[in-house]
Amino acid sequence: MQKRTFSLAYLSSHRCTPHEAVLVAAESGYAYVGLRLWPNAPQAPQQYLIDHPQEIKETLAAMRDTGIGIFDLEIIRINESFNVHTWDALYEIGAKLGAKAILVAGDDSDESRLTDNYANLCEVIQPFGMTADLEFMPWTAVPNAASALRIIKNAGSPLGAGILVDALHFGRSNTTLEDISSISPSLLHYSQMCDAQAGTDFTHEELIHTARSARELPGDGNIDLKGLVGALPNNLPISVEVINLENEAQYSPMEWAKKCLQKCKPYF
Repeated sequence: MQKRTFSLAYLSSHRCTPHEAVLVAAESGYAYVGLRLWPNAPQAPQQYLIDHPQEIKETLAAMRDTGIGIFDLEIIRINESFNVHTWDALYEIGAKLGAKAILVAGDDSDESRLTDNYANLCEVIQPFGMTADLEFMPWTAVPNAASALRIIKNAGSPLGAGILVDALHFGRSNTTLEDISSISPSLLHYSQMCDAQAGTDFTHEELIHTARSARELPGDGNIDLKGLVGALPNNLPISVEVINLENEAQYSPMEWAKKCLQKCKPYF
């Protein structure tokens, strides 16, 4: 059996600077980390690496010393005023770090324009060696797996296109295991794992609150993680993404990272 690759997601290590996240990942049994170098909203939490030369130096040194790689970078949001060059600095630091993917959210209710901008993004980041992984989230303009797949197909299935399956959004959107199975493995570059209470009757505010601050450890909710894992390629890298501000306060970042991975591994 091929050994599964695990990455320590930003939301699981949000208390760490980039170089601290690398060191925590190395001590906790991960092969990669994910970094949020661009906030998901103005003044929202992020990690600082762009235009921080000392942190870049320390992060590259930690990567070199530990062998830990950078898997994904966050986050690009495609809205009605999207300009692909807004994120030039993110593409450049991604190439410098050898990152594999950039997480993309779709916020433009005009799906035709969103599709065109996504195709443009895929074209622009191609020279930087990363994929553009479109994450479906039930409160966004890409609310489920079917909509993500439709956008990518209508974009012409460009090089570097991808769909990011987050267990939380699978469990809280109108997405079935058949929808997941129907995604070509060529479009799946990694998946995010956590748990929560499944269902589609949550409010907009409740969806966002859980996603950003109250996810559960795998096995502590009732999302069909076993079914989801079975519907995904068996060699797909897994980003362990569990933020729970109340529960994780009892643990150091290292202890929390270890606990997240320990709870995740039995599903693989």
